[in-house]
Amino acid sequence: MTQDSPPFWTRTAAALFAELGATPSGLAAIAASARLTRYGPNSDSAEARTGPARAMARRLLEPLSLILLAAGLVSAATGDAVGGSIIVVILGFSVLLDTYQEGQAVHAAAILRRSVAVSARVLRDGAFVAVAVEGVVPGDIVEVRAGDIIPADALILDSTAFTANEAALTGEPYPVDKRAGIVTATSAAEASNALFRGAIAQTGTATALVVGTGRATLFGSAAAALATDAAPSPFERDLHAYGLLTTRLTLALVVVVLTASIFLGRPLLQSLLFAVALAVGLTPELLPMITTVTLSRGAMRMAKRKVIVKRLASIHDLGAMTILCTDKTGTLTSAQITLARSIDRTGRDDPEAARLGAIAATLGGDRGALDTALVTASPGAAKGWVLAAQSVFDFDRRLGTVLASGTDGIILITKGAPEAVLAGCATLTDADRATVLAQVRTLAEQGLRAIAIASRPWDGPARPPTPQDETNLVYAGLCAFADPPKDTAPAAVARLQAAGIRLKILSGDDPVVVARLAGLVGLATSRVLSGADIARLSDDALAVQVREVDAYGRLAPDQKARLVRALQADGAIVGYLGDGINDAPALKLADIGLSVAGAASVAQASADMIMLDSDLGVVADGVEEGRRTFANILKYVRMGASSNFGNMLSMAAASLFLPFLPMLPTQILLNNLLYDVSEIGIPFDGVRPEAVARPQVWSMPALIRFAAVMGPLSSAFDLLTFAGLSLIFHVAAPEFRTAWFLESMATQILVIFVIRTNGRPWADLPRPALALSSLGALLVAMVLPFTPVGDWFGFVAPPLAVMASLAGVTLAYLVLAELLKTFLFDHRPAQPRRHGRGRAG
Repeated sequence: MTQDSPPFWTRTAAALFAELGATPSGLAAIAASARLTRYGPNSDSAEARTGPARAMARRLLEPLSLILLAAGLVSAATGDAVGGSIIVVILGFSVLLDTYQEGQAVHAAAILRRSVAVSARVLRDGAFVAVAVEGVVPGDIVEVRAGDIIPADALILDSTAFTANEAALTGEPYPVDKRAGIVTATSAAEASNALFRGAIAQTGTATALVVGTGRATLFGSAAAALATDAAPSPFERDLHAYGLLTTRLTLALVVVVLTASIFLGRPLLQSLLFAVALAVGLTPELLPMITTVTLSRGAMRMAKRKVIVKRLASIHDLGAMTILCTDKTGTLTSAQITLARSIDRTGRDDPEAARLGAIAATLGGDRGALDTALVTASPGAAKGWVLAAQSVFDFDRRLGTVLASGTDGIILITKGAPEAVLAGCATLTDADRATVLAQVRTLAEQGLRAIAIASRPWDGPARPPTPQDETNLVYAGLCAFADPPKDTAPAAVARLQAAGIRLKILSGDDPVVVARLAGLVGLATSRVLSGADIARLSDDALAVQVREVDAYGRLAPDQKARLVRALQADGAIVGYLGDGINDAPALKLADIGLSVAGAASVAQASADMIMLDSDLGVVADGVEEGRRTFANILKYVRMGASSNFGNMLSMAAASLFLPFLPMLPTQILLNNLLYDVSEIGIPFDGVRPEAVARPQVWSMPALIRFAAVMGPLSSAFDLLTFAGLSLIFHVAAPEFRTAWFLESMATQILVIFVIRTNGRPWADLPRPALALSSLGALLVAMVLPFTPVGDWFGFVAPPLAVMASLAGVTLAYLVLAELLKTFLFDHRPAQPRRHGRGRAG
């Protein structure tokens, strides 16, 4: 296609086949591969791939890294080659470590995301196969069905009762009829024979010739917005806020220390190196790596529990969730819907309603569970009948109609919600209608969902029926369906409630059915609101009602989204579990969107996580994993707050009063590097049960409180060490620096075992990975000053008496830290967040 070509929908299929070098039998796999190379992937932009060299370069270009690199080079140029080399080597090792760990985590997360990538059905080598949407190429024959996201711009070759929702592209809220044919209008809004990438197949099926992919599609990147966050997640915003707070503290400390050192007449270069080293020591430079590795490990663990994570930050949101909204079918119930009864107007068993329903379902069904159950119950009912025309199921009117042609002519069959079908039945009196509705209620109280069936002879030529045709109907009866609750549902609901998560059922089914199911699975609810009830409530009134009501029935798609918004307005952190076309708006609005494998493509694209098993027990497993992951991230932040802040504060204070620097810049960098190595095992650590018992959110006041106590506590023992070394042992500068390096490393690393848990350290031992990384780094730190390598860093072995006193100070610090930590852990329940993710759609 060229820019000067007329719109593809104004051209014939034959002309497009010729221009694209394609045929109605589809492409060969080899030809499709060649076209993919020629046209590029069917996406708006190539996936950003950051190689190791670029990743390391990005880290080296960070301000602190550039300052360190410059300082090392200046040191070497001014005669301190050993010191300069050490700075550069330590910087290089830190960059390599960070790059490797984060690269491994990102790679693992990418594999998981690809495992749930949205696919399309294309005709390859003579058969329809599923391929990744990115692999669709011009010339492909693509098949789309209700619930699919249309993967590319295409010309319809054939369709059956097909409509598409193009609201994401045109703003038009109603589905648009699509069918093969010639269109002369050049406006895309009038292209009834064309499919556009990013639209959603609402009903029916269609086969189409792909004309444009990727950026060559009419609406460009509109489809990509379906799966892209409009703004950073709450977790990412919290991390950013923590980073800004740390940056402000770092800059303030560096300015004070640098100014004081210059005022005291110390060499400018040495003062600058010391200030920069302080900044490095205070900055949580491993936080991005620890966060990415921990979240990715959490994603892999959740995959083992049958939950695939598409958005890493959503792991935190799942752990913070306070309310979970879910439909009932497939999660609370078995989703193995069967036809339980077929009854006539008097309530007696009669197969006629089931027979007519099976004909309609076979000829014009939507692959839904109810249609499948009708066909299964009467497998031969449609023999001898063919589809003459149909009106697809209308979700607003809650009914659908087919024209079935047989040996006796054409008949119109309507099936749907009893209230909607009864309105068109002319042969029923008001008393008859009341009797039927009473039957519906009785069936609902037994847990059976009912639909009504009606028909009439059709006069004239076949054409798609309109609402005006769905009148003067002859009532056939009710078809009642059974969908019993899952055996695992009550236990899963109890687990979620015990974890502080309130469950709400949002269903399109009869409120009586919803109420009965709620009682069977353990939800104590005395009221069920219907869609009609919600329609009468203002937003403020609905926000009040959702506090008490946990079950909702007969909901329209927009009402589900409205309920999610009302819950968020009331302060809840809302999760939504859905698998249908009409769940997409609520999925995108919720704080955490959950869908299931096999769900409609638009539901999977809108979700943050995909469950491989449609069971609430899987959600409960995911919640535990999300909370465990966040708890490990919080460990690193607490450790940095208590150790890094305290030690750097001590160095800054000591530099103002000692006649020499308390630690050389290279020693500070070595201290920081070894401490970082000691924390590498945090993502693999275990978590105590009480840490995952309630919803968790990032609490900045709690972190500040923790730092305000544990940081100065560390500094107090550091200052005690300074006083002992200067006033009691009268050590020289090299011994002083070595002794404090040893004390600093011992307190920083050993306190990890204290503050990693709110239990007693000896009763809650760390996992092997954390124990190995921590104790290994401590061993290196304790041995290094006594080796020839220690001379490079300016270390001198301190006297035995000094070592004994350092051991006593370290022990006292750990004991006091253990006593104080109990009052500093934040045990409060999750504080609500007032807004959802607000993702674009």
